[in-house]
Amino acid sequence: MFSGAQISLYPMADDFVGVILGALGALDPYRDRLRIETDDISTLLVGPPEVLFPAMRDLFVAAARSGKHCVLSAAISRGCPGEPDDPICSSDALGGPAGPLGPRKDAAIAAVRGAAATGQPAAAQFSLYVMGTDDHMDEIYGCIDFLKQSGVYERSKHFCTKLRGDAGAIFSALDEAFCRFGPGAGHVTLDVTVSANSPSAV
Repeated sequence: MFSGAQISLYPMADDFVGVILGALGALDPYRDRLRIETDDISTLLVGPPEVLFPAMRDLFVAAARSGKHCVLSAAISRGCPGEPDDPICSSDALGGPAGPLGPRKDAAIAAVRGAAATGQPAAAQFSLYVMGTDDHMDEIYGCIDFLKQSGVYERSKHFCTKLRGDAGAIFSALDEAFCRFGPGAGHVTLDVTVSANSPSAV
């Protein structure tokens, strides 16, 4: 299976280059388990979810600790039939049968509630897309139900769900949505925006 993310980090600051470069060191602990490619639009991170989501979390938190308004935008995908399998993406979190929704929701709730705090408040909105299956809405509704019990749910919005809380719990919720909903070996994508230090936060 192939799993990865195209990410872009946007610090709203005159010294945006300095904020980005200062945050990149947060990826160092993950570099041996990620393939990283950067161009003038985004950075590709390829690797297993248990590495991918902590890496995105730590990059975002490092930038947000500048105190500047920072936004991370990410397109995250697993199981895309147009991508080759990559050994670096090997993970026990993916590939098996999905199983009943109830136990998956319970496990996801426990994971988010047990996520380590970063001390960085954040907000996020995301959409889950389950591809190639007739029961995709059951999976999406199951994910929404999980989010409502996760402790980071704020509200439903048109086309997406809004989260608010510690960045650690938010990225854990995104990880759980990505791995536990949709076929275990199927094509699933997330469209994600995470924000911290926004002057318009309400």
